[in-house]
Amino acid sequence: MPPTFNALIRTHHITSRKKVAKLRAAASNYNVYALLRYGGCPGVMYCQGTEAGVKDWVSTVQRLRYKDFQLAIKPGEKVPEGPEPAVPYGKAEEVESVKDFGAKIQELGVWRWWRKGMGYVGDD
Repeated sequence: MPPTFNALIRTHHITSRKKVAKLRAAASNYNVYALLRYGGCPGVMYCQGTEAGVKDWVSTVQRLRYKDFQLAIKPGEKVPEGPEPAVPYGKAEEVESVKDFGAKIQELGVWRWWRKGMGYVGDD
Protein backbone atom coordinates (compact mmCIF):
# COMPACT_ATOMS: atom_id res chain seq x y z
CA MET A 1 0.00 0.00 0.00
CA PRO A 2 1.45 3.41 -0.93
CA PRO A 3 2.26 5.81 1.90
CA THR A 4 -0.27 8.44 2.94
CA PHE A 5 0.68 12.08 2.40
CA ASN A 6 -0.77 15.17 4.05
CA ALA A 7 -0.57 18.97 3.90
CA LEU A 8 -1.77 21.95 5.92
CA ILE A 9 -2.92 25.29 4.49
CA ARG A 10 -3.77 28.52 6.27
CA THR A 11 -5.70 31.40 4.72
CA HIS A 12 -7.32 34.60 5.93
CA HIS A 13 -10.78 33.01 5.86
CA ILE A 14 -12.96 30.52 3.98
CA THR A 15 -16.40 31.99 3.29
CA SER A 16 -17.15 31.47 -0.42
CA ARG A 17 -19.58 28.58 -0.95
CA LYS A 18 -18.48 28.50 -4.62
CA LYS A 19 -14.86 27.91 -3.63
CA VAL A 20 -15.89 25.28 -1.06
CA ALA A 21 -17.85 23.48 -3.80
CA LYS A 22 -14.68 23.46 -5.93
CA LEU A 23 -12.67 22.08 -2.98
CA ARG A 24 -15.27 19.32 -2.50
CA ALA A 25 -15.12 18.46 -6.22
CA ALA A 26 -11.31 18.38 -6.11
CA ALA A 27 -11.37 16.07 -3.06
CA SER A 28 -13.60 13.73 -5.01
CA ASN A 29 -11.57 14.01 -8.25
CA TYR A 30 -8.22 13.37 -6.52
CA ASN A 31 -9.65 10.86 -4.00
CA VAL A 32 -8.28 12.73 -0.99
CA TYR A 33 -9.78 13.55 2.39
CA ALA A 34 -9.99 17.27 3.12
CA LEU A 35 -10.97 19.07 6.30
CA LEU A 36 -11.95 22.75 6.10
CA ARG A 37 -12.40 25.28 8.88
CA TYR A 38 -15.22 27.33 7.33
CA GLY A 39 -16.33 30.78 8.44
CA GLY A 40 -14.28 33.56 9.99
CA CYS A 41 -10.54 33.94 10.54
CA PRO A 42 -8.42 31.91 10.21
CA GLY A 43 -9.25 29.63 7.33
CA VAL A 44 -7.54 26.27 7.84
CA MET A 45 -7.41 23.31 5.45
CA TYR A 46 -6.02 19.83 5.97
CA CYS A 47 -5.68 17.25 3.23
CA GLN A 48 -4.49 13.64 3.15
CA GLY A 49 -4.26 10.96 0.49
CA THR A 50 -1.79 9.78 -2.11
CA GLU A 51 1.21 11.98 -2.91
CA ALA A 52 -0.22 12.98 -6.31
CA GLY A 53 -3.71 13.51 -4.90
CA VAL A 54 -2.53 15.80 -2.10
CA LYS A 55 -0.27 17.82 -4.42
CA ASP A 56 -3.08 18.21 -6.99
CA TRP A 57 -5.57 19.24 -4.29
CA VAL A 58 -3.12 21.84 -2.89
CA SER A 59 -2.64 23.19 -6.44
CA THR A 60 -6.42 23.54 -6.75
CA VAL A 61 -6.50 25.57 -3.52
CA GLN A 62 -3.67 27.80 -4.79
CA ARG A 63 -5.55 28.49 -8.05
CA LEU A 64 -8.57 29.69 -6.05
CA ARG A 65 -6.42 32.62 -4.86
CA TYR A 66 -7.31 32.70 -1.19
CA LYS A 67 -6.25 35.85 0.68
CA ASP A 68 -3.07 35.29 2.77
CA PHE A 69 -2.62 31.76 1.34
CA GLN A 70 0.12 29.96 3.29
CA LEU A 71 1.20 26.41 2.69
CA ALA A 72 1.90 25.93 6.42
CA ILE A 73 3.15 22.37 5.89
CA LYS A 74 4.05 21.27 2.37
CA PRO A 75 2.79 17.90 1.13
CA GLY A 76 4.85 15.19 2.80
CA GLU A 77 4.54 11.65 4.07
CA LYS A 78 2.10 11.41 6.98
CA VAL A 79 3.70 10.35 10.26
CA PRO A 80 0.82 9.04 12.38
CA GLU A 81 0.98 9.64 16.12
CA GLY A 82 -1.20 6.63 16.93
CA PRO A 83 -3.57 4.14 15.34
CA GLU A 84 -4.72 5.06 11.84
CA PRO A 85 -8.46 5.79 11.75
CA ALA A 86 -10.65 4.98 8.76
CA VAL A 87 -10.82 8.09 6.57
CA PRO A 88 -13.56 8.90 4.02
CA TYR A 89 -11.40 9.50 0.93
CA GLY A 90 -12.95 11.48 -1.90
CA LYS A 91 -14.71 13.74 0.59
CA ALA A 92 -14.31 17.20 2.12
CA GLU A 93 -15.72 17.91 5.57
CA GLU A 94 -16.31 21.30 7.17
CA VAL A 95 -16.14 22.45 10.77
CA GLU A 96 -16.95 25.94 12.03
CA SER A 97 -14.36 26.43 14.79
CA VAL A 98 -10.63 25.95 15.23
CA LYS A 99 -11.49 23.92 18.35
CA ASP A 100 -13.59 21.48 16.28
CA PHE A 101 -10.86 21.41 13.62
CA GLY A 102 -8.31 20.50 16.31
CA ALA A 103 -10.55 17.74 17.68
CA LYS A 104 -10.88 16.25 14.18
CA ILE A 105 -7.11 16.54 13.64
CA GLN A 106 -6.56 14.69 16.91
CA GLU A 107 -8.84 11.88 15.66
CA LEU A 108 -6.74 11.73 12.47
CA GLY A 109 -3.62 11.17 14.57
CA VAL A 110 -1.62 14.26 13.57
CA TRP A 111 -2.17 16.54 16.59
CA ARG A 112 1.50 17.48 17.26
CA TRP A 113 2.19 17.91 13.53
CA TRP A 114 -0.83 20.26 13.22
CA ARG A 115 0.05 22.29 16.32
CA LYS A 116 3.56 22.82 14.98
CA GLY A 117 2.23 23.80 11.53
CA MET A 118 -0.18 26.30 13.09
CA GLY A 119 2.66 27.88 15.07
CA TYR A 120 1.22 26.91 18.46
CA VAL A 121 4.41 25.07 19.47
CA GLY A 122 8.05 25.37 18.37
CA ASP A 123 10.53 22.67 17.46
CA ASP A 124 11.04 20.12 20.20
